[in-house]
Order: sequence, then C-alpha cells, then structure tokens
Amino acid sequence: MLPQKVIQKKRDNGILNQEEIDIFVKGLTNESFSDSQIASMSMAIFLNGMSKEETVMLTNAMTNSGDILNWENELNTELVCDKHSTGGVGDKVSLILAPILAACGLYVPMISGRGLGHTGGTLDKFDSIPGYNTNPSIDEFKRVVKNVGCAVIGQTANLAPADKKLYSVRDIVGTVESIPLITSSILSKKIAAGLKNLILDVKVGNGSFNANVEIASNLAISLVEVAKGAGLKCEAILSDMNQVLGWNVGHTLEVEECIKYLTSTKKNPRLEKITNELASSALKMCKNINKQDALHQIEEVVNNGTAAEKFEKMISALGGPNNFLQTYDKLLLRTKKIYSIFSDKEGFVHSINTKELGLILIELGGGRKQINDKINYSIGFENVVNIGDKVDTSTELLKIHVSSENELEKVKKRIYLCFNIKTEQTQLTETIYQSVK
Repeated sequence: MLPQKVIQKKRDNGILNQEEIDIFVKGLTNESFSDSQIASMSMAIFLNGMSKEETVMLTNAMTNSGDILNWENELNTELVCDKHSTGGVGDKVSLILAPILAACGLYVPMISGRGLGHTGGTLDKFDSIPGYNTNPSIDEFKRVVKNVGCAVIGQTANLAPADKKLYSVRDIVGTVESIPLITSSILSKKIAAGLKNLILDVKVGNGSFNANVEIASNLAISLVEVAKGAGLKCEAILSDMNQVLGWNVGHTLEVEECIKYLTSTKKNPRLEKITNELASSALKMCKNINKQDALHQIEEVVNNGTAAEKFEKMISALGGPNNFLQTYDKLLLRTKKIYSIFSDKEGFVHSINTKELGLILIELGGGRKQINDKINYSIGFENVVNIGDKVDTSTELLKIHVSSENELEKVKKRIYLCFNIKTEQTQLTETIYQSVK
C-alpha cells in the first residue's frame, strides 16, 4: 500500500487497521515514508485523533520496531520501574527522582526524550554535563542500571526507533499535543525498556501541553489504559504547570538546582511535593508498602546523602566526571552575562505565562527551533518568582543568563509581560490535582 493511501484514510477521519498502522511505523524506519509524509500523517492524526484500539496498535508497533529489553535473568523484575512527565518549563523531576528510587532499592532504566516545543527535555539537561553519554550501547545501559540502580539515556538506534523518528518530526510541525501520539511515544519507549511499573506525571496549565484538568485527565486515562493493556502496573498524577517547576529554567541551571536538592542545600517546596508524590507512588507499587513508609524511605536517602551518591555514580558510570558533586560549579557551561529583571510595580504575582517563558528561552538559544539546532546550555532563568509572591520595584522577577546584553534587550519587554502583578492577593494554584489509577 502506498504511503499516501494511508495518509488519505486518516486525513478523511478513517479508522486505520493493523496493516495500515504497520505500514506507517515501518515507513518511519525504512524511509518508505518521507519526512513530509510523516509530517502529513502526524497532522492527520492530530486533527482527527485515534480510537483506543488504533492507539494500542500504534504503541505496540512502535515498541516492536526495535529491541525490547528483558531483565528476567539479571534483576528482580518487580523492582524495575520508571517515571515519565508530559513536559513543562523547569521540569527537572527525573534528575532527582531516578537516584532517589535507586537509593531506595529500585531499578530505573529511564529512556528519555529531548525538548518538545516550549518544554525542556530531560536528555538535553544530561547533555549539559561534560562527558555524560546519553547514547550508550544497550549492554552498557543494562550494566549501569544493574550496578548503580538507575541510568538516564536517550533512545538508542535499536530501542523504539520508529518513535525516535516520529518524535523529532512532531516537535517542528506543530503536532506535539496529540493524545494518541503522546501516548504511543511515551509508552513505546517505556515498554521497550522492559518495565513492570510506571508512574506518569501529567502536567496541567499554561506551561504544559494540557491547558486544563479535563484535557490532562483524558491524556492520563489514555496512558494508563494503554499501559495496563500492555501489561504494566501504571498510575498517573496530574500536577500543576502554571508556573516554573522549581526556581530555575535552562539546562545548566536546572542541573545545578537538582544537585542542591539532592545534597539538601536548597529545595523548592513545589518541586519536593511533586517529586515525593511520584517517588512514593513508585515505591508503593514496587514494594507493596504504604505511603507513609515510602515517604520515610525517600526522606532518609536524601538526608543521608545516598540519593546524591547514586546521582554521582550514574554520571560517572556513563562517562561524566567522577566527582561531579564537588566540581560541577567549575565544569558546567556558564555565561558571563547575568542580569536581574526587577518588577516594575508593587503587588502580588497573580499569574505567569509559563509557556511564553519557555519560548523566550528557545529564542535565546536555550532550546531548538529545528531538529539539528545546537543548544546553548548556559542560557536560562534563575530564581524565578512564584505565583502568590509579594513584589515591589526592588524585587527580582528573575535573573537572566544570556549571551549578550543585546539579546537581553530583545526579550526584556516580553519577560515583563509574562508576569501578571495585581495589588490584591491571589489564591494559590494546586500543586497536585488528582490521580488516575
């Protein structure tokens, strides 16, 4: 069957069968679908959606497009788990959560993606660490998971390669928000990693791809249903993305914030709440313990430094520095141009246009406009204010790390417009909205 016949059927809101989905997925890897045809197909799916059955078939086909890891003879498979976020601005939970769970005795083979649209990618954050190899061999990946307890890498050539191709095209043609494509993309990577247990962080708000709870809930239900259909234990939480998660945005700055969190130097309360909710859910699922015991384990491994040690060991095992926690300040790429942006009025922060902050970061070079764009890891926003904060003209809305003063002047007005400041106090947004089991 010709690629255009499959595209036309979905364009006309038809229901694809297994053969047609297999033709499309094979076309992603054997180049029988050109980039323009992949873009057209993804747009047809974006506009017309897919049934649950189509989404399951697409997920399975993407999973089976490459190798599927098997941990049976190497680990206690009931302790193999992972977490995935639908993405946001400043979302650095994976960097913290993976070593925490490893320190609690779980195994976390995390296959992550790069930035999509206005959101930052976990893989890009690890790429900002000198020497860290986000594309090791499968054997090396398995060795690090077994010896350290966690490893965060990108999709290798043999793990869900069809998704890797489709993922890169979706980012630049405006089809990121499609629920079937998000579902199949996330789950094909996770199933290929040989998981038994999966926790999902579905973001809600103006800094995510899900504008409201209803949209996020629909995505969460799709993910959980398809995951369970594939034999995974799965749970999703809906968490807030109406403001930056944590204090910093930008790859180097986010890595630094994660180190300070794991070493108990400085913790953002919202970041801690979401991290603990996800980590405790994973521990309950894998170890069959209650939430109180799970939270106690999490607190213990952070406070005694075991989680930080796992983070450092993972970095070293995947090619990074041996003593990263002691040397990160010298090793991470920095810009010498740092400016404070002060509030231009007095009052309370009522809302933040978080998506616009993410887009500004991309404009400054801290993200990609095209697939092959290089990221300037030093670009970012530091100590961004929170919704509800009281500000005046002496209050920093944020510190901006840029390549030049000229770059600052291009975006300064746009940054001011991201912060809605009013004289009256505002009601704080929820951090966690609900869970889907």
